[in-house]
Parts: sequence; C-alpha cells; structure tokens
Amino acid sequence: MKQFYSLVLTCALALGQPIFTNAAHASGYTQTQYPIVLVHGLFGFDTLAGVDYFYGIPHSLTKDGATVYVAQVSASNSSEIRGEQLLAQVETLLAATGATKVNLIGHSHGGPTARYVASVRPDLVASVTSIGGVNKGSKVADLVRGTVPEGSGLEGLAVKLAGGLTTLINLLSGGSDLDQDPLASLEALTTEGSLAFNQHHPYGIPSTECGEGDLLASNGVYYYSWTGSSTFTNLLDPTDGALVILGWAFDEPNDGLVSACSTHLGKVIRDDYKMNHLDEINGLLGIHHLFETDPVTLYRQHANRLKQQGL
Repeated sequence: MKQFYSLVLTCALALGQPIFTNAAHASGYTQTQYPIVLVHGLFGFDTLAGVDYFYGIPHSLTKDGATVYVAQVSASNSSEIRGEQLLAQVETLLAATGATKVNLIGHSHGGPTARYVASVRPDLVASVTSIGGVNKGSKVADLVRGTVPEGSGLEGLAVKLAGGLTTLINLLSGGSDLDQDPLASLEALTTEGSLAFNQHHPYGIPSTECGEGDLLASNGVYYYSWTGSSTFTNLLDPTDGALVILGWAFDEPNDGLVSACSTHLGKVIRDDYKMNHLDEINGLLGIHHLFETDPVTLYRQHANRLKQQGL
C-alpha cells in the first residue's frame, strides 16, 4: 500500500468496500467486529519495493474474513508524533468506512504508537495488541544512547546515517511526506524515555517488572501482547547473526532488540516463542524457526481471539 489515505478513500468510497477484504470466500475465522490496523515499528514501512513489512499477514487475515489496514507512520520519530500520525489515519479510516472502532496491532515501536492512540482517543479503539513491543524500553537503545555522547560528532554521524536510511525507506514505500527524527525515536525507546511515556499513557502496563497488565483497562480498551525470546532461529536467515549480537546487550530472555519482560502489556499471551524480533512479523520473507508456530498463524489465532471477545 503506498498511501493510507488515498487507499482508504478510493477503496472505501469509490469501490464501496474496505482494503484487503475477501468476504466472498471467507470462513469467518478471522472476521473481527472492528477493522484491524497493523502498525510498523522503527525503520518500518507498509510496503517496501513490493515487500510487505507484515509479510503475508494481511492477506492471510483477510482471506478468512478480516478487514485489514496497514498504517504508514514515520519510520523514525517519537512515540507521540507517530501516535498523532496514526490517530489521523484512524479518524480517516472510520470516517470513510463507517466503522466505530479499530483493533490496533503494533510491532516493536508500533506498540507504544498504538498505545498512544488508545490513551488519547479510547473511544476509537477496541483493542491494542503489542508484538515485541518496546513498552518498558530496550537495552539496545540504552547502550547506543549511552555510548554515543549527546551533542557529539559521533551522534551527528549516527543521526545522518539513520536519516539516510529513513529517507530511502520513504522513497521506496511512498511515505516521503512524513516527518523523520531518528534521535527522537532512539530517545523514545530507551528505558528512561519509555518510562516517561508510560507515566502519561499507563494503560495496560504491568505494575510489576515482569507481570501482566489489565486485560480490560480503565479506559475501556482491551490490551494484549506476545513476543519471541530467541535470537538465532534459522540458518537460512542472514539477519539472525545481527540479532544474536544485539542480544548480547541483555542478561535475560530477549528477541534481539527487546527483553521479554519489557514487551509485557495487558494479557500476555506468550513471551517465549522461538522467534526473534524480525520473525515476529514473518520476516525475512517468511523464514522462521522450523519447529515453532508459523508467525502468520499467531496473527490468525489472535484475530479469532478478538472475534471471540466481540471485538
């Protein structure tokens, strides 16, 4: 999908049907009451050079009844700015389709991004699901922020390199009009930044270090989470090596970028899948652990879970 707004308006208004739907042949297994909106993480995209960020997931959900939209927010920026971008898209979606709420599913930085929308406009959100979400910070972000002195030349170089990456992502994915701020995204993903964010947007956050939060929070929104806790999962995946190295930053189970405990939000479905941070979105091109549940199946099971909950 190149531009969220144009597709919503074109498909919902001109064609009279939502994006990514195949109701004529649907079994109904994934047919939730409210549309599902998938939200990408840091350096993420909707579709990059024809490859989906949530690889194969929208199609698998829609073929059995789900209505699915893929949001396009800044590849790098603060949780609040990404959240405002997502909120604007949700409002457009609801106005175009007549739906009253959405189910937000966010990966990595997409977790806090979705949580922001549910916090400021809970009337528009039925549920938030965080997958490998940076809900209490990442030690990788802490390490980078601590290693690169604030205001230094090295920091400037890192920002320029990250900015170049996000510019390339924007050009290839069609989001070149979105504001980018790599330093703001890094700050947001540190432990300090995440805890500051949680003070303003606490819904679903566990009160203990590695516990569960409320399934149904006081704002009326349902909260769920799951994550992987392995770094090396398949010899054929060239990205595994980098995630193994990043995983050395932790002294606890992690997916290469986020600790299992940091991902906890609301009802914790599982925090020990044999998946790393990229496996959680079925990347790279669907390569994952041979003896673990297919990541696409987890999204399908969760759509059915939302359906059974009446969401």
